[in-house]
Amino acid sequence: MPDIAVNTSLRLKPYTLLIIDDCPEDREVYCEYLSSDPQYSYQFLEAPLAEVGLELLQKHRCDVILLDFRMPDMDGLEFLERLQHYQQLGDCPPVIMLTGKGSEDLAARVIKQGVQDYLIKQALQPETLQLTVRNVIQQSEVRTQLSKSQERQRLISTTALRIRQSLNLDTILRTVVSEIQQLLECDHVAIYQLNADNVIIRAELGTRATPPSIVCDRDPEPTLISDVLPDIVAPIFVSLPSARHVHHQWGYLIAHQSTKKTPWSSEEHAIVNELTIQLAIAIQQAELLTQTQAALEKATELNTFKSQIIATVSHEYRTPLATILTAASTLEQHYDQLSEEKRLRFLKMIQMKARHMTTLVNDMLAVHQFELDPSQFQPAPINMLPFLADIIEGYREKVQDTHPNRYEFRFSVAGRISSIWGDGGMLRIAIDNLLSNAVKFSLDGGLIDISVNGDGKGITLTIGDNGIGIPENDQPMIFQSFSRANNVGTVAGTGIGLSIVKACVDFHGGTILLDSLENQGTRISITIPDNRHKAKAISRCELEELRLLSDGII
Repeated sequence: MPDIAVNTSLRLKPYTLLIIDDCPEDREVYCEYLSSDPQYSYQFLEAPLAEVGLELLQKHRCDVILLDFRMPDMDGLEFLERLQHYQQLGDCPPVIMLTGKGSEDLAARVIKQGVQDYLIKQALQPETLQLTVRNVIQQSEVRTQLSKSQERQRLISTTALRIRQSLNLDTILRTVVSEIQQLLECDHVAIYQLNADNVIIRAELGTRATPPSIVCDRDPEPTLISDVLPDIVAPIFVSLPSARHVHHQWGYLIAHQSTKKTPWSSEEHAIVNELTIQLAIAIQQAELLTQTQAALEKATELNTFKSQIIATVSHEYRTPLATILTAASTLEQHYDQLSEEKRLRFLKMIQMKARHMTTLVNDMLAVHQFELDPSQFQPAPINMLPFLADIIEGYREKVQDTHPNRYEFRFSVAGRISSIWGDGGMLRIAIDNLLSNAVKFSLDGGLIDISVNGDGKGITLTIGDNGIGIPENDQPMIFQSFSRANNVGTVAGTGIGLSIVKACVDFHGGTILLDSLENQGTRISITIPDNRHKAKAISRCELEELRLLSDGII
């Protein structure tokens, strides 16, 4: 049972006593005794008959009844039965029974009927009556507060149960504002969430004339610019996932009553504060569930991705390895019988397949770097024009060595090409993949058109070819890992090149556009902004996902 303290000395209004006694002199004595009480003050209602007293109780709220047992129209026991008939027992004022002839049997009977105390008229003294009335009032107020406390706990428990029935945050917030508005019967209830630089309403019910102006300062106590009298403001604190004993302010719950002329009661404040605690717990559970589900989904994606890598490597390695083993075995067993031309052909075959396997390994490492280990993202200032020229020239020389005079590279520059903030290694791999695809899928050779355009805020690189193009049905999936167009035929590849390109562009906060027609060629444009802050933010976001995967979420 909770401790309840009643401070009646702070009461400003006098207590109301109903004196039911057919003797005017006795009523006058009771009034005189109680009026001289140094601690309490009273106002009196008098009734010469029990029936008159019952009528007065219907019109006035009384704190105590002084009842003479012997009345002309009924005795005290009959009165108690009628009293309980008129009013619910819990709402009945306490009764002090007065009698001229006392007996232990009568005292036991009236106490059993609910009388709070029993006094003998002949032995009555001022101090005795004063003390008896004070004690009865205090006991009544304790019972009243205890009843209110129990009812409050029942309401809070019931509401908390409704809150906990859902793990969806929006549903939880809507339930809370609905329950509090019903409990307090107020005009408006809203839940405000604190973001980095503003306050947003997550749930509300009802209307208010003017919204509260909340200063978003993260102080333990909220600051309101407007008058707070019509509002109950309860801050919402939740535990940080990484530190269970550290709390941060998630937001506020505010109950508003525009028609309220007096301050909110302590009971109303207690209801809101206790429900805010329940709300904070529910918010933590909902957010933890969301994080766990996201981490599990990410883990499933990663496991699927790893399985695809293993399957792809296993499949792609078999053919070149078989070719290498066959060529090496032929050279070992028939070296003297082979002509110089055939020997060179077998050696070139081994070299070509070894380069293919090296490319495959590099692609897998790039996939790991881009998809599985974003901590490798290390942006720094890049002077884009010489950076791009070096990559393109290096690739041009490589293609000329393997396919002399089959491809023409055209590089054009427009606009103002400035330095950007990016990861040079990632950008080099991405551009190399775009050039590789342009050459690989231009089966008849031809022009590889490379253009770069700058506006001082970043660069847009476009690489176009006149190759086989990408069928329209395949284009929505083409940037996903291990996705290949249906028209690639026997052209070697793993289907991860464009996914690497997209991952690189996403890391840099850029965009990628595809323009392709089957049998007419493909143009892919990537835009890399000069935005170091966004690049860093993306990196931190991806790192946080990895931290959740490794630090106990899964």
